[in-house]
Amino acid sequence: MAAIELFETGADEAPRRPRKPLVSYPPSSELAFPGCKPVRLPREELELYDGRLEFWDGATETAWVCEPNSPYHEKPGGALPSLAERIAQVRGSPITCYGSMDLMVRNEGGLPWRILQADQSVYLHPGRARLPGAVAMEVGEHDLPDVVLEVDHTTDVYRGKLRLYEAWGFPEVWLEVPNHRAASRPKRRRAGLTIHVLEGGVYREFPESRAFPGWSAEELHVAFNERVRSERTCEVLERVGSALGAREGTGPDDDPMLRSLRGQSRAEGERKGRAEGRTSTLAKMARRMLLSRGVVVSETFLADPAFAASSEDAVFEAATACADEAQFLAALRSRGGK
Repeated sequence: MAAIELFETGADEAPRRPRKPLVSYPPSSELAFPGCKPVRLPREELELYDGRLEFWDGATETAWVCEPNSPYHEKPGGALPSLAERIAQVRGSPITCYGSMDLMVRNEGGLPWRILQADQSVYLHPGRARLPGAVAMEVGEHDLPDVVLEVDHTTDVYRGKLRLYEAWGFPEVWLEVPNHRAASRPKRRRAGLTIHVLEGGVYREFPESRAFPGWSAEELHVAFNERVRSERTCEVLERVGSALGAREGTGPDDDPMLRSLRGQSRAEGERKGRAEGRTSTLAKMARRMLLSRGVVVSETFLADPAFAASSEDAVFEAATACADEAQFLAALRSRGGK
């Protein structure tokens, strides 16, 4: 890759003392942003700008802006937080998504110099990460997201943004091309998802995520394009969450909500178990009493709801007074379980 300048960043406050360049990166003249148009955006207007942009260059004070986002472009980025939340619950510790926040590099004077906006940014361990500040995620000041997602619905990330992510050291980038084809999408851009993992300062394509172990590119693409979350995807999320938990020594009981739900489920199971044990004991008593009196009963007579709701006294009285099975059950119903 061609070289571009990358500068160390400091705190959010300005002014900043001069900083020493950390690495290099390609100049904007060597970058392309297909599907976007350049618009003038002075530095002093950055904080007032509330639209989406692919890239902002401080040298020329130019922003590359794409056409209005369609539902098909927005769906993958919107789906990722809920998918990650399911994984986080199974793992037993939170995962945080920051959406399309500014990913910024500052210049030697501490001024914004380059800005990217991903479609979604994911932190796997927000509790111990240096998270983005109020203005932006700044390279050198905050921890980089573990994963950024780019959706190529009408654009081509390979010719610009991916080169910058690589130069700035982002560890993993997912590039999703939705199944729905936009009219302006180049025919060579086929639907699917590719996973790019940084190794030795260079992106290499992998069939599975490194950040989310075992989550394959194919499974990610399916999850991003489903109309309704499928059983298959739920199984994948549980598998990935379990793999993360096994690696970190956590599990569902470490998640407050799942711990509560699992506790309720266990309590309900114990209650049902006690009820079934009580019913079984009453059943044996009733059958012995009826048979001792020569009353023949069917195999299913104890399945009647009236029997399960009856007290021991009610069962005893009915069994000692009835002439047949029908009278026994009728006596129990008349008492309403008392």
